Amino acid sequence: QVSLVESGGGLVQAGGSLRLSCAASGRTFSSYGMGWFRQAPGKEREFVASITWTSGSVYYDNSVKGRTTISRDVGTNTVSLQMNSLKPEDSGVYYCAAGAGSAYDSQYDYWGQGTQVTVSP
Repeated sequence: QVSLVESGGGLVQAGGSLRLSCAASGRTFSSYGMGWFRQAPGKEREFVASITWTSGSVYYDNSVKGRTTISRDVGTNTVSLQMNSLKPEDSGVYYCAAGAGSAYDSQYDYWGQGTQVTVSP
């Protein structure tokens, strides 16, 4: 049973920081890429960042590049998303996913339940 469990969301003022974590279990993820996506109310889910388990190659959406760092801990099967200089437009439900490691949510096989991030002006 594959499980992806996100944590670390919350309410923060603009300019603040949050660190999201995703604990993965239930299978070997070495051949997978891990991605973070977000969805704001009334909007489609959008790509934030991704990382490959083996090489650690990272990819960021332009909207978060320079403010966000994705990392993974192979020993604990955890993927983290450090977000700095947060803006109100960063608000939404953040999802962790395992799959191709691309920017396309259709290429991911497993999803977490999501964690809410709210950035106040």
